[in-house]
Amino acid sequence: MERKRSSELWQAANRVLAGGVNSPVRAFKGVGGDPFFAVSGKGAYVTDADGNALIDYVLSWGPLILGHAHPHVVEAVIRAMEKGSSFGIPTENEIRLAEKIIAHYPSMEKVRLVNSGTEATMSAIRLARGYTGRDLLIKVEGCYHGHADALLVKAGSGLTTLGVPTSPGVPAPYASCTLTMPFNDLAAARALFREHGDRIAAIIVEPVAGNMGVVPPAEGYLQGLRQLTRESGALLIFDEVMCGFRVALGGAQARYGVTADLTVLGKVIGGGLPVGAYGGPAAIMDLLSPTGPVYQAGTLSGNPLATAAGIATLEALEQPGVFESIAKKTGDLCAGLWALARSAGVPVFQTHVGTMACLFFSTNPVRNYADALQADTQRYARFFWTMLDSGIYLAPSQFEAMFLSAAHGDVEIEKTLDAARKAFASC
Repeated sequence: MERKRSSELWQAANRVLAGGVNSPVRAFKGVGGDPFFAVSGKGAYVTDADGNALIDYVLSWGPLILGHAHPHVVEAVIRAMEKGSSFGIPTENEIRLAEKIIAHYPSMEKVRLVNSGTEATMSAIRLARGYTGRDLLIKVEGCYHGHADALLVKAGSGLTTLGVPTSPGVPAPYASCTLTMPFNDLAAARALFREHGDRIAAIIVEPVAGNMGVVPPAEGYLQGLRQLTRESGALLIFDEVMCGFRVALGGAQARYGVTADLTVLGKVIGGGLPVGAYGGPAAIMDLLSPTGPVYQAGTLSGNPLATAAGIATLEALEQPGVFESIAKKTGDLCAGLWALARSAGVPVFQTHVGTMACLFFSTNPVRNYADALQADTQRYARFFWTMLDSGIYLAPSQFEAMFLSAAHGDVEIEKTLDAARKAFASC
């Protein structure tokens, strides 16, 4: 597949952009080689700078659940733009988007709109600390909640080891307010609460992990976290930036029947434009300024373009059978990939929840971050490049999710399985 123009653009990008990109995973370091450059997208396809049309299973890392340039979303954004791109003044669409979110997430009585998932998670954590008067946070190893300082930590050798910074620029004393534990390990959570219970403000967790590949919660895990936090007076924060509206219309809380104290959303609620949100009971949310003492602000928060795109996306997604159809296609594709891998003698562990999926090149089940790290990343890289050369764009990392959209149909799935048959044979 010709990538001459993308190669030229990559050289130009490295001259003026740090690392050649504005977000690290775009550099394709997880699979080796250089990235391609996108110029347009339509439906299930993204077209690169060399004119190659690729079936897209990344979908801007999840928000494009209707596909690229969905007419309803495009029309809504154009109408909004014609009236003005930003005001710094309240608009009606902020209310409408919040109402739609609350309708699907009853645990969120009030919402605060922001500009990104990172902004939403760090604000939710600040609010949890302000509400509880406590300072420690529990973060689950392998779950990504944005690049705020308190979240850039890794686990120590013991269950109660305080966080250690994994990025220069994060002061060790600041990171030490973050405790870490493995995903799907209630015993580790109980140990942390025995040691630090009266200082723990909150647990933050992706209820369906999407940043170590897609890893579902074990039976009873989320319920166990809910019980621990209630007993200790800590808050339970579900980071549903990725899985919100992706694993069910009501997210992981609807799918697993567990209610969080604070919920963080992003991706789908912006329909491809930058947005984030966090929310919870009025008694907690009313601590935010201007009604309360916990400060958080943003000039572009709830801007007209993002809210218009978000409302249009949720309107289309709410139509009867739309979400269910995407979820079914996801299951069909995953079943096909697993069968092809097995037929080719390639060891894989396939996961999928709702409209999210991951194909781990692993001989063992993947239940947590340590398991995920055992996957054969070199084999995944070979599979990735063979698929890309066949016109299929998968995540350029073994540890990222695969997403489907309403625009992916039987034709795209058949093309993907045909390409995978060849890729498994050669990887």
